[in-house]
Amino acid sequence: MADFDINLLEQHVETLIRKCEHLREENASLRASQEHLVAERAELIEKTEFARSRIEAMVARLKAMEEQL
Repeated sequence: MADFDINLLEQHVETLIRKCEHLREENASLRASQEHLVAERAELIEKTEFARSRIEAMVARLKAMEEQL
C-alpha cells in the first residue's frame, strides 16, 4: 500500500512539474508577444502623430491660399 501511495504521489509531482514547465514557457511567450505589441503600438502612435501634423500643415496651407484669393 505504501508503494502505491508513493508511486501515485510521484506521478502527481511529475504532472505538476510538466504543467509548471508548460506554464513557464507559455508565460515567456506571452511576455515576448506583449513586448512586441507594445513596440508596435508605439510605432503606430508615432506614425499617427506624424500624419496628423502633416494634415494640419496642409490644412493651414490651404487656408492661407484661400485667404490670398
